[in-house]
Amino acid sequence: MLLSDSDIQAIVLTLRLAFAVTAILLVVGTPIAWWLARTPSRWKGPIGAVVALPLVLPPSVLGFYLLLAMGPNGPVGRLTSALGIDPLPFTFEGLVLASVFYSLPFMVQPLQNAFEAIGDRPLEAAATLRASPLNAFFTVALPLALPGFLTAGVLTFAHTVGEFGVVLMIGGNIPGITRVASVQIYDHVEALEYGEAHSLAAVMLIFSFLVLLTVYAWRPGAEKA
Repeated sequence: MLLSDSDIQAIVLTLRLAFAVTAILLVVGTPIAWWLARTPSRWKGPIGAVVALPLVLPPSVLGFYLLLAMGPNGPVGRLTSALGIDPLPFTFEGLVLASVFYSLPFMVQPLQNAFEAIGDRPLEAAATLRASPLNAFFTVALPLALPGFLTAGVLTFAHTVGEFGVVLMIGGNIPGITRVASVQIYDHVEALEYGEAHSLAAVMLIFSFLVLLTVYAWRPGAEKA
């Protein structure tokens, strides 16, 4: 069965959301991962736990607190109101912000592992050549961590595509604005449109498999296997 126009619209919106979240988290997550990988601070554990919280926290709980924070009486809501920005709940921008929080560990943890695997020697060698810490990061650490960036980017993108609870809490179910593919599948099932749900679910299943195949194919040592 072919996908309907509303299915295609939901897929396009989902891809827009996933691209936006992945791009933002590449910028935001990289310094967090670098700090967690390099710092001896006693705050490393608590901050690492906060970053990983979406992995164990029910999406409805996270979505509920984000909804409160973005609401008119929440800190984010008061800030957006002071800046003359419309409330974020039930908007695409609200979905992006919520998804950034929800997908944060999928970006940070692979990058942190990649940075930790580099070790101290390459950076010490760069320092002996009078490279500044920033220069050493871009010329040494970043190229060595590229596989980690690939894994983090793919996992973040795929995780955002598969979101349901958080996006439903924050975005609701507005066609063309917040109705992503996972919500569209839910609507089909709720309406007993199992054929339509199967078609869209099959697309998502194939996509998820290809994402995992990409990640495993680019894992270090995959070529030797």
